[in-house]
Amino acid sequence: MDDDPEIQQNEINYRMEQAQADLEKYNYYDAQKNLDEALKLAEKSNNKKSIGVIYTIKGKLQLIIEKEDNAIKYLNKAIEVQRIINDNKNLGKSYKIFGDVYLAKEAYEQALDSYTAAKSKFQEEGLNEKLAEVLLCEGKTYMFLKDYEKARDIIEQSVAQAKKGEYKEVLSDALIKHGIVYSKLGDYEKALALANEGLEITEENNFKSIQNEGLFVISNIYKALEDFKLSREYLYKHLKLSDSIRALIRLNSSNAQDLSTLDLLNLANEKNDEIEEKLEKAEDDKNLGTLISILSVALITILSLLTLSLYKNNNIRLKTNNMLHKKNGELIIAKEKAELASKTKANFLSTVTHELRTPLYAVTGLSNMLLDENPKPEQVQHLKSLKFSGDYLLTFINDILQINKIEANKVDIEPESFNLKKKINNIVLALNNSALDNNVKIHFEYDTDLPENFIADQLKISQILINLIGNSIKFTKDGDIWIRAYKIEEKENVYTLRFEVEDNGIGISQEKQDNMFESFSQGSIQINRKYGGTGLGLSIVKGLIDILKGKIYVKSELEKGTTFYFEIPLEYTSVEEAKENKVTYFDGDTSKLDLTNVKILVVEDNKINQMITKKILTKMSLKCDIVDNGEEAVEMIKANKYDIILMDIHMPGISGMEATKRVRSFDKELTIFALTAVTIEDKMHEFEEAGFTDIIPKPFKQEEFEKKLYNALAANKDRSATA
Repeated sequence: MDDDPEIQQNEINYRMEQAQADLEKYNYYDAQKNLDEALKLAEKSNNKKSIGVIYTIKGKLQLIIEKEDNAIKYLNKAIEVQRIINDNKNLGKSYKIFGDVYLAKEAYEQALDSYTAAKSKFQEEGLNEKLAEVLLCEGKTYMFLKDYEKARDIIEQSVAQAKKGEYKEVLSDALIKHGIVYSKLGDYEKALALANEGLEITEENNFKSIQNEGLFVISNIYKALEDFKLSREYLYKHLKLSDSIRALIRLNSSNAQDLSTLDLLNLANEKNDEIEEKLEKAEDDKNLGTLISILSVALITILSLLTLSLYKNNNIRLKTNNMLHKKNGELIIAKEKAELASKTKANFLSTVTHELRTPLYAVTGLSNMLLDENPKPEQVQHLKSLKFSGDYLLTFINDILQINKIEANKVDIEPESFNLKKKINNIVLALNNSALDNNVKIHFEYDTDLPENFIADQLKISQILINLIGNSIKFTKDGDIWIRAYKIEEKENVYTLRFEVEDNGIGISQEKQDNMFESFSQGSIQINRKYGGTGLGLSIVKGLIDILKGKIYVKSELEKGTTFYFEIPLEYTSVEEAKENKVTYFDGDTSKLDLTNVKILVVEDNKINQMITKKILTKMSLKCDIVDNGEEAVEMIKANKYDIILMDIHMPGISGMEATKRVRSFDKELTIFALTAVTIEDKMHEFEEAGFTDIIPKPFKQEEFEKKLYNALAANKDRSATA
């Protein structure tokens, strides 16, 4: 029966609850005993979660009895377990107590780091009471740093959180701390009101320790207001309550000593008693007594020296161990901060790029429309420049997003069979016009012994080559570019290929070669101004090659040229490249489509985007209705028959995602396009789950937009004919 997991867990929980109750009663000795018993049971049943919690409480106990280094040791053990099993709730509690330890050691910056890590975990888990508590601790730290304005702002957040959740103990403590802050800022009336409010809560709920502090704080405020009578009254109450608490602590914590030290002292006393007893028995025999005395003195001397040596070595070991635990804790917290910073950066970039894409829709859309409306000859060049700038900015945003995805390890490899030689030929053909503009000739050499069909992520290989060849074209004028592909190793079906992109352009200095694969790194300010570019291309190339488990090298000399080499493993296949059957754009005759009765609903809250989309649809001879929110869109779809819905994602009220889910509850067939500026790859599964037919990313090319709509209308026509 004792092996029953449920009974074991109940026993562990009971011991932990008793330990917590003992801590509240200042009965530290019994708390330690209960925790030791609970730990034995938890280790016996290999209950990792309980082991982590017990170490956390042990750390808290060591902090209370002012043994901060021991506390760090136990908390590091707790964090190690909790991180492995992803127990974020209790991990946050361990970080919070870590902050309390550093606060006690007056290591305020480390305390703030620990509290930040705790806040992150509590927010993830929705632990609002613990969040209020850690905000209060953060505020207290700023009080110690004498940054009272910062302390006021943070404690105010704690008060708001505690009031919202009716967390009375945290609220009373936060109000009293708020009173201290306002008294430090010189607003004694506000300070008094807050402290009294907190004190009232402590009296109603018997929070003795917080009540005691509140009495002392109010006494000091009255002293500052020069109301010495009331100051003395509150001070008297404070001293009386302090005596009561001290008596309780003395009563319950007389055994709260270091148990290991007590055991050693008791053992030493027992040994001394044994020696004395033996000496007394040997007194009748003088010769034996003399011998025993000599041997005893010698033995005691040896034992004393040995004990002293062991004591010193043990002290050195403990200090080293404590230092390692402390550093380990700091490294864990630093890692948490780095992860939080990375997550924050990713969210920031996602938001910023979305906000940039939305106005870009207006820039590219308006410039296309104006170019199609017979502008004055002198305006054409200006409009083309505007369109070029919009396209350049979009490329820049897409590059930033890709760098962000590479750094966040969110890029997936999608292997497929393809013809490598044909792929490189197509890239050369696509870039040949740009090369001719610079009077550059491209030469392509493919090893005759190298097979053509491989399995790999052809899109990433294409992107690497396009970036490298495009770079060579940009920095070469009146010259040549050589592209080579050949085998350097073969193991079974896996070929390690080397690709070379060589040019005789301006070259790269040795100094710049050292950091050329970093983001936003370019040759010089002069080169940037003359040739343009974002400085992200080579960083993307390096990231993609790393993902493909390859390596990249560069050899360059100023004014003589540059050669990039990269090596990647590719799997040979005898299967030829699969033919693409999917029709991406409409390639039929639009005259065969009856557009007279087609109705489209545009759901878009941005007025400029509404106007542009309507203008494009009118030009396509299509009629549309426009609404600016998701709720109205659902009602319009219920009341009318539409052929296509163009649904924006971010809108006031319900989002485009939610609106589409509601529509799918009563219409499964309706064609709904997501018009979105978010990164499609990151949200694709969400679009599919919501029920969108397809996605049109903003800003889009007008030709692609038109063909996608015509495709949908043709598909609708075919469905109607079949029905």
